[in-house]
Amino acid sequence: MQSAAEEPPLGAHLVTPRRGFVHHGVYVGNGRVVHYAGFSRALRAGPVEEVSLERFAQGRGWSVRRHAVPRFAPHQVVERARSRLGENRYRVASNNCEHFVLWCLTGEARSPQVDAWIAPWRLITAARRAPMSTAGRAAAS
Repeated sequence: MQSAAEEPPLGAHLVTPRRGFVHHGVYVGNGRVVHYAGFSRALRAGPVEEVSLERFAQGRGWSVRRHAVPRFAPHQVVERARSRLGENRYRVASNNCEHFVLWCLTGEARSPQVDAWIAPWRLITAARRAPMSTAGRAAAS
C-alpha cells in the first residue's frame, strides 16, 4: 500500500481495502480521485464523485492496479470518469465502483470482484437445473 505523499499516474486504477471487499477509483490528478461513493459513507448509496486521495483511501492506503493493455489514454480515462460525475445509479451487483473504473479504462463495465462472489451461486443454480442422468434416475426410483 502506498501513502498519500506519493502520486499515482494520471488515469490510474486505484484500489483501497475495505472490510470484506476492495474499493476502486480513477486518479484524475492533483491529489484527486473519481469514484462511485456507493455505501462508502452510509447505508444510502452515493453518487460518482471527485474526492481527495486521502478521503478515497480513508486511512487504509491504496495501490495502483495495472492493466496489460488499456483501451484509452490516461487523459481519456480522466475525461470518461468526470463525464459521469453526479451519476447516482449505484448497484452492488451491476453498477458499482469496479464496474465504473473498468468502464473508464476499457469501455466495458465489469466487476471481477462481483463475479467471484456470485460464481458459487451460479454453480449451485446450474446443478439444481441440470437433468439427472439415467443412472441417477434409476437409483432414485
